[in-house]
Amino acid sequence: MRMMCQLFQYDEPMTDATELAPRWLDAREQDAWRAYLDMNAKLTARLNREMQEQSGISIADFSVLVQLSEHLDARMRVLELARALGWEKSRLSHQLTRMQQRGLVERSNCNEDRRGAWIVLTDRGRSTVEEAAPRHVESVRRYLFDELNPEQVEALGQIARTVVGLVDSACAGRDDACDEACD
Repeated sequence: MRMMCQLFQYDEPMTDATELAPRWLDAREQDAWRAYLDMNAKLTARLNREMQEQSGISIADFSVLVQLSEHLDARMRVLELARALGWEKSRLSHQLTRMQQRGLVERSNCNEDRRGAWIVLTDRGRSTVEEAAPRHVESVRRYLFDELNPEQVEALGQIARTVVGLVDSACAGRDDACDEACD
């Protein structure tokens, strides 16, 4: 038996934003939301476990390496990288320190802005991502795309782009979009 957190239903909209009642999910929405959370948690955990076993790096390492490998000169500013990954700057800073200690990335001074630094993909980082990518894409195919028909793939892409667009628009124009809650 599934427990529901939703205890009350409100039919009348309230006018003051501080007094608005929650717009509870209906049963179909709640089922879809929980299925999404379950899928996301299990898929992420499985992909991370396989990445660790097969390539000796985490999904977080891989995400950073991919961003750098696909960027001009294989280098990015820290804030630019944080925004591309959707991470908080503090999370990225800790991640980069660990990766730098393993020789996957290095920091270099930014001549244009003495306060900033470039994060640069090393040769070791490039070879690591190049070796990990084929295994990773095979896992993504096996756990996600192989069992979906073309219409489901299209729907998944449309849903993802819609949600990303909504989240991005909530934080549009904010310099602190990586660290602060947005409207």
